[in-house]
Amino acid sequence: MGACALILLVLPATAQSQSRSGLGAQLTKHLSTMKKDRQVLRFLRTHSWLLNDPRFATEAKRQLQVHTLSLERSDRKAAETRLAIARRAEARRLAVLAAQSPPQVICRVFGTYCGQALAVSRCESGLLTNAQNGQYLGLFQMGSSERRIFGHGSTAVAQTRAAHKYFVASGRDWSPWSCKPWH
Repeated sequence: MGACALILLVLPATAQSQSRSGLGAQLTKHLSTMKKDRQVLRFLRTHSWLLNDPRFATEAKRQLQVHTLSLERSDRKAAETRLAIARRAEARRLAVLAAQSPPQVICRVFGTYCGQALAVSRCESGLLTNAQNGQYLGLFQMGSSERRIFGHGSTAVAQTRAAHKYFVASGRDWSPWSCKPWH
């Protein structure tokens, strides 16, 4: 048993792959490394005598430290990779959204309130992102203080997201707008 333990301990940690074939592959690599580190650490926990046996103690302690650090590093890298995957997915979603017409964007952002939001935007701006009436701008004709609080932009996506934030903050009742969906 001691020889088997020694063989397991002296096996090198998984080599880092030089290929960067995508975030999914990176995440898979990090998860695989984490799994192997956990296996070694679990082995050392169940065979704790290796840490005290003079024949194996030096290498066992080194492996414990190596795999503990590797697990921490891989866990951190996996979290970073997951975040990068989420950001990339959001960027793709926004690109698809940006390519859509204002009514399509309004319906995607407002969901079940699509019909109401379209009626309000049609009344307020004629569904035009460049509509302006004094200080009021965009699809939903938001004023300067509302734009400062909820955001604004030149695109239908930015304007609709800002209007949705304002809509939610106001209790989903369209009270901030002059135009109401039921008129």
